[in-house]
Amino acid sequence: MTVTLDRKRDRNPVKTRGAELRYGSQLRKVAQHVGAIIQPFTPGDMSQVPTIEQLLNAYADMLKGWATQTASNMLMDVALRDEQTWKVLAKDLSRGLREEIRNAPTGVVMRALLAEQVDLIQSLPREAAQRVHRLTLAGIEDSTRASEIAKEIMRSGEVTASRAQIIALTEVSRTAATLTEARALSIQSPGYFWETSHDSDVRSDHRELDGKFFAWNDPPVADKRTGIKAHPGCIWRCRCWARVVLPD
Repeated sequence: MTVTLDRKRDRNPVKTRGAELRYGSQLRKVAQHVGAIIQPFTPGDMSQVPTIEQLLNAYADMLKGWATQTASNMLMDVALRDEQTWKVLAKDLSRGLREEIRNAPTGVVMRALLAEQVDLIQSLPREAAQRVHRLTLAGIEDSTRASEIAKEIMRSGEVTASRAQIIALTEVSRTAATLTEARALSIQSPGYFWETSHDSDVRSDHRELDGKFFAWNDPPVADKRTGIKAHPGCIWRCRCWARVVLPD
């Protein structure tokens, strides 16, 4: 008989919705500042574009301290929920196994996740600057679309907000999944069963993976279009989760 760490097969034991909302709210503040930087400039005046790019890149550099604190808050939020979940799910396990779970080396994982989150937050204004640059070149190459391209440049804050939301939805889930994997590997778990949220929004690729076993060292193809391999919760906007298999 296979023993797994879960109580309800159709429900992810680590609740991350609150963390997603809080992280998304913080990241949208960056998008608002991106819009505020661009808004004073005259639409269609391409001579102002280098200044916009310079200001956006300077803003990205200034963000590091705030980004570190914001990412740390999200990581601690998810880590505490992950730890509490494992405590509840492992209460019927042997004392030795519980101690191994409690002392899992999650610190290294947390440091790596923090560095990645800071880079992602700082990438928001930098990507906006790159977008402005690309649009400017397009305007130079096709002067007939100059007014249309100028409007697109002024929409950079809106575009950044959309990107911020995707980051929040993806990265909170990925953080929870990565911490689960770290604790599972610390007790020599052989793998997991892929579980979807079992609703109409589940993408077809993941519906095919639902209920199947995968080893931690061999993630399945989570997106057939790109061929990307990933564990549940570790690909963009994925709400799936790993039902961990315990070692014998």
